[in-house]
Formats: sequence, structure tokens, C-alpha cells
Amino acid sequence: MEVFSLTLQQMVTMFVLMAVGFILRKKNLLPDNAGTAIAKLLTYVVAPALALKAQINNCSIETLTKNIEFPLFGLALTLAAIAVAYPLSKLFIRNHRESPELTYQRNIYKYALAFANYGYVGDFLIIGIFGGIDSIEYFQYSLFKFFMNIICYSWGLYVLIPKDKGDSVLKNLKKGLLTPPMIAVVLGIVLGLLNVREYVPEGIMTPIMNVLDSAGKCQGLSMVLAGFVVGGYSFKEMILNKKVYFASLMRLLIIPSIMLGIFTLINIPAVQSAINFSISDQVILFTLFAFAAPLGLNTIVYPATYGGDTKTGASMTLISSMLSVITLPLMYLLFVVIL
Repeated sequence: MEVFSLTLQQMVTMFVLMAVGFILRKKNLLPDNAGTAIAKLLTYVVAPALALKAQINNCSIETLTKNIEFPLFGLALTLAAIAVAYPLSKLFIRNHRESPELTYQRNIYKYALAFANYGYVGDFLIIGIFGGIDSIEYFQYSLFKFFMNIICYSWGLYVLIPKDKGDSVLKNLKKGLLTPPMIAVVLGIVLGLLNVREYVPEGIMTPIMNVLDSAGKCQGLSMVLAGFVVGGYSFKEMILNKKVYFASLMRLLIIPSIMLGIFTLINIPAVQSAINFSISDQVILFTLFAFAAPLGLNTIVYPATYGGDTKTGASMTLISSMLSVITLPLMYLLFVVIL
């Protein structure tokens, strides 16, 4: 129940920070291009700092071997989510072959059903609940989303970018592997396995780690960015899209409930003994935070960059974020505390 309370507090904090960003945009207290600047700061500084410090502090042959279940579960769940997203997207856009616009709209829903905001929101929750980026839980969560990141920035970008302007999956895979956060994760794993802290003088290593720690603590800017981006659209138009409410419920409740329900069945003692297998509490928690989180900004940022529709993505971000303040703590209460 203590973690449930912390989860609720973090969701309220997230919503308040989004409201700050929303007000900054609506009142024109920051220029319109401030969102781009904040996004670059998060991509090139904050996210890499989080990843790099977590891996350097916690990664070793022993911890990597001990926690190998997390990237494997992350990979399996992501592939399952994508497989489900294809047929489910047909519920929102039916005769998509009638026009390129309808095909692209279906792709927006396809991405939204496959990926939640497992990065910004997931990191925000893990860091807030478990005491920062030095916690073993954040290291485990970074492993959990390792393959998730690769697939998101390859298949995900392929889906979100209009086909007349987009690249192939393989080309996007290369781009995804070369993003600053991914480079930081791989570099951190290498430095952690080499036990670099033992060989670099403390007078040099301590300031470096302090810089990474200070940069990582700016992660709350991601929530401000979400509110700032959404604030650029008509609030009335965003809340009137009925399909987005259905998509948000699929994202926040139905899809993660199916995943967590299967895990709960596997953990029934009789089933455990029959299959000689169980799901750890951490995998259940990470699945909740990664797949029951609200929709992220990719459905806005990438369509905007390549001339695609952004209104649907903005509606998804706003509505799912508002609903998640209630749904995510309740999902935690049901699947982690009660079951």
C-alpha cells in the first residue's frame, strides 16, 4: 500500500507538471519553439544521463546475468503488443485503403496500441517511487525497456512517418540504435562491465557522476514538455474525439489487464508447480508502468516533423494522461496489492 500511495503521488505530480506546461503554452509565456528546445534537452542530455549513470553504477557480469529476465520479458511483451495492435487498429479505421490519409490514421492508432509512454512516464514513476537513478529498480527497468527502445525507434518510426517520406524498417533500425539514449545505455553497460569506477581516480569519477546525477534529476521536464505540446492545440477539439477515448481505455486498461491477468494466472500455486515457472513481482510492476502508462509524444512529434496528422496524437496524449492519474494507481492496487 505504501508503493500504491507513492504511485498515486507520482501520477498527481506528473499531472501537475503537465498542467504547468499546458499553461505556459496557452498564456504564451514561452515561445512556440520552446517545445523543440526542451525535447532536444531531454534527448541529448537528460535521458542519456539517466541511462549512463544507472548502467555504470549497477551493471556487472553478475547483475546482468541475474537480471537477464527483464530484457527478455520486455522483448516478448513488445512483440505481443505489436501483434495485437495490427488487428485492433482496424476497429478505429476500417476502409483504410480508400485513401493515404486513412491508412496513416490507422498507423497512428496502431502505434498507440503497441507503445505507451514507457520512457518518460515509466522512468518518472520508477525514479520517484524507488529513490532515484541509483536504485537497482531503475537499472532493472532500463534493461526491461532495452529491446523496447530498439523496436520503438525502428518499427515505430516506420509506422509513424508518412510512407512517401519515410525510410525502411532497417534504415529506421539504424537510426534507433544511434539515438543518444541508446548509445548511453550501451556505453554504460560496457563501462559497468569493465568496472570503470575501480580504475578511474575518485577525484575525476565523482564529479562526472555528480553531473550525470544532476542532469538526470531534470527528468520532470518531460512532463512539462507533454503539457506544452498539447497546449498548442484546441482543448475542445481534442476532448471531442470519441475514438481517442476508446483507444485510451485500450491502452490504459484492456491491453495491460490482459498481460497482467495472464501473469496472475501463471503465479497461481497450482499452475506454478505444473509448469515449474513463475513471474517475479518486478516484472509485473515494470509491465504495469510500461504498458499501462498514457500515450506519449511520438504520435505528435514525428507526424509534425514529416507533415502528417498531429491532432489525433495530441488528443491521445491529453485524454490518456488525464485518465491515467486514476487508472494507473487503480491498476497497481488490483494487480500488485490485491492479486
